[in-house]
Amino acid sequence: MKPLLLQGHDRSITQIKYNREGDLLFSAAKDKYPTVWFSANGERLGTYGNGKEGGASYGHNGVVWAIDVTWDSSKVITGSGDATWRLWDCETAKTLSSQATLTGVRSAAFSYSGNEFFYATDAQGKKDSLLVVKDVRSASHMTGEDCILSIPSLQNRISAAAWGPFDETIITGHSNGDLSTVEMRAKDWAVTHGGAHAGVVMDIQKSKDDIMFVAASKDTTAKLFDSVTLDCLKTYKADRPVNSAAISPIKQHILLGGGQEAMQVTMTDVRQGRFEARFYHLVFEEEFARVKGHFGPVNSVAMHPDGTSFSTGGEDGYVRVHTFDPDYLDFELSY
Repeated sequence: MKPLLLQGHDRSITQIKYNREGDLLFSAAKDKYPTVWFSANGERLGTYGNGKEGGASYGHNGVVWAIDVTWDSSKVITGSGDATWRLWDCETAKTLSSQATLTGVRSAAFSYSGNEFFYATDAQGKKDSLLVVKDVRSASHMTGEDCILSIPSLQNRISAAAWGPFDETIITGHSNGDLSTVEMRAKDWAVTHGGAHAGVVMDIQKSKDDIMFVAASKDTTAKLFDSVTLDCLKTYKADRPVNSAAISPIKQHILLGGGQEAMQVTMTDVRQGRFEARFYHLVFEEEFARVKGHFGPVNSVAMHPDGTSFSTGGEDGYVRVHTFDPDYLDFELSY
């Protein structure tokens, strides 16, 4: 399983995301230039914001925490620590819309239709963490403060988020380990699972059919939850903080990425830091494989939509694309 090594970012990767077909891979990093690649050969197609528009430089001016793409790969949304979100044309990298927020944008994602998107901001000082939903078809939403939904998270900041089944809810993970859902019709918090994790929820990724999702946490675990009730179904234990987790679309497998805290990496041998991508069985909760390669914590993982490969983005600034060997795809566990 020889990986493709994607080199283009100058700083740590924060999030990676495939488009629906899986031919494109999008990456966000702390170097303020979101990037798009061909997933098949690792060719870099371009960046969003690395240039000039109308004679002036454009793009983000800080770390890009979140990136997502519509189902038809026509638009890209990014959220940044410079307290802005930006909507891009996927093909031309032209800015379609952008807006300043009160604090940095930690999460952002399109709805299934691509007509709406949410973004979640950080809590800072007396400013609460906000969850905002906007409609890309509305000029007042794109250029003004109008929105479908805007509610504060008064208790703890929103550290990760994802759309729920049928886009009827938004699932949020918080800095204290709680999980919550926001009911779109009621425009308010609907269900809260207190103490779902003992640490910050770093990542939320759904199963292919949306009935489950996996949440990764700094408490050294990833957990599988019911998307509607937020009931915990399974727990996958590691011995280092888990920064990201994904569910295979074709196998009963869970992919985890993490490692020792980034601030301590320089004082630790790579072998001790345990910066591997780890595979667990979804049902039995047992680890069965590790894939090494990164020289720092794995900050984001993503499974290819057809399940034949996976990608990891690390603190070292590299994105690694791994294509599974035929033995992995053909093997079926008997139980």
